[in-house]
Amino acid sequence: MSTFLYGMRYWKKHVPCAVFCQIIGFVGLTIDVFLPLLGAMFVDYILNYQPGTAPAGAFSWLLAFGDPQTWDLFFAILAAFASLAVAREAIIYFRNVLYQYNGLCLENELRDVTYKKLVDLDSSTVSSYNTGELLTTLSSDIITFKEMFSTVLLNIGDGFFVLIITSVFLARESAFMLIMPALVAPILVVSLVKYASAARRVSGEIRTRDAEMNLTVQENINAVRLIRSFANEPLEENKFDRANADLRQAYCRQVDVSAKYGMIFNVIRQVAYITTIVVGTLMVFMGQFQVGIMTACVTYVLRIMDYLTQLSNSLYRLQYGLVSGERIRQFLEKKTKIPEPEHPEHVGSVPNIEVRGVSVTEEGKPLLKNVSLSIPYGKKIGIMGGTGSGKSVLLKSLVRIYDVTAGSIEINGKDIRSYDLDDLRDKFAYVFQDVFLFSDTIDANIAFYAPDADRETIRRAARQAQASRFIEGLPEGYGTIVGEQGLGLSGGQKQRVSIARALLKNAPVLVLDDASSALDVTTERKLMASIKESHPEHTLLIAAHRVSSIADCDEILYMQDGEIVERGTLQELLAKNGVFAEIYRMQTAESDEPDDFADAAGAVACGEV
Repeated sequence: MSTFLYGMRYWKKHVPCAVFCQIIGFVGLTIDVFLPLLGAMFVDYILNYQPGTAPAGAFSWLLAFGDPQTWDLFFAILAAFASLAVAREAIIYFRNVLYQYNGLCLENELRDVTYKKLVDLDSSTVSSYNTGELLTTLSSDIITFKEMFSTVLLNIGDGFFVLIITSVFLARESAFMLIMPALVAPILVVSLVKYASAARRVSGEIRTRDAEMNLTVQENINAVRLIRSFANEPLEENKFDRANADLRQAYCRQVDVSAKYGMIFNVIRQVAYITTIVVGTLMVFMGQFQVGIMTACVTYVLRIMDYLTQLSNSLYRLQYGLVSGERIRQFLEKKTKIPEPEHPEHVGSVPNIEVRGVSVTEEGKPLLKNVSLSIPYGKKIGIMGGTGSGKSVLLKSLVRIYDVTAGSIEINGKDIRSYDLDDLRDKFAYVFQDVFLFSDTIDANIAFYAPDADRETIRRAARQAQASRFIEGLPEGYGTIVGEQGLGLSGGQKQRVSIARALLKNAPVLVLDDASSALDVTTERKLMASIKESHPEHTLLIAAHRVSSIADCDEILYMQDGEIVERGTLQELLAKNGVFAEIYRMQTAESDEPDDFADAAGAVACGEV
């Protein structure tokens, strides 16, 4: 399917309005074509009347209002001209407003469709795009594609209509006046074809360079702290300068193409204009034309050349629109790797989770290997392991951020792939290791799941997350606006706000994916104790690098290379004297007071804290 036909599936509901705009546009253009005849009548009957002058054609009826070369006829022609001009402007104004509104409706629909597609796509597919590419697709590409349907096609229709109707008017007056347009038409068509090809090539390059520029700017905004901490502003400035220069060069090539072909079209236009004047003047001398009709014919020839130029510009914009439309089409046709079931079910009661021989492979790389785990509702699971051991993949698989490639994950005896995706994820409150906060107030960030939550509910969640003290110390308290992605807060503060956000959701399963790594041991201990006290019946899944984070869990898993290599309670794993025990001894040895650390871990395990 071509890009144009693909776009028609969204445009077809707007076609009736577009056709109506085209028709009333034709009415306005027809009036515009009649105006030169009034000008011809003014010349022939007011300024340069000769006895025996041919009838005034479509406007002969105006002679009933006065004789030639009289003020009565002058004002009659003036009134007719003014009336037609006002009618034309009113029609064109109404048409322009209507088709712009129609185009905005299409733009709104395309934004809605592309945004929902972005939300529906799985994380790995979205990550295959860079940020600049996505921003360009979801913003400027949509506008350009919309303009192609709502404006460019309308202009092309106008152009062909004017070419036909003016040619008919010229043929009625004299077929000789069509000679020049007929001679230059083949040259113009060849030029237009080459222009369209060059325009498509340049448009694609501009679009690519624009996406690269967006990516460069976006990365510098997100990485402003990193850049400053490394004092690496010159490097990023050079990167921006290169992207900016590439974009400038692309636009320069566009200017070169437009200027070159614009010159060709203008030369053709001027040649046609001059030749038409010469032919018209000769016909006046030969008595074939009156001066007024000759001026009208010259106007028609110029109008033909003007609309041929408009057609050339419209074809250029059409190519630009097709390039953008192809990008949108490719994005919308992306298939998510996490499909919804055909007949989704709902989780219903509290979730009892069974992981049965689960393996996950991504692009040929095994991320999980034959993992089995039983998580009845209310169980507390701790997961440790090095970077890339599969902790996060296992936790994300529970909410289908990853889909298993072997084995199954079941909730209440049914495969999670049979559940409605939103309903499944609603049962989990997930705190990712990469914290994201919106550019909004702190209380709005905490109440993200429930924007209408009352003030006390928000503050209770903050207290449970050990965040209330630092929040209340901020200048505006809970009303403090944090910068984009939480800029202005420390890593530990952002983590506690994100944990408060998850606690306010009050889902049956709380997942903490290395969510307390930026907290000190004391704050983390208070946090875990608060969570267990406020949500004693909830399932708790914790992935961490510190033993203290998971010491009191019902079961601890140690993962390596996507496999569970050790499992058991804290005491059972220490008794095995394996990898976990070695890490435990290293971490307690690195503590200033190892005995106190061990006592604290034991106290947490016994529920004394």
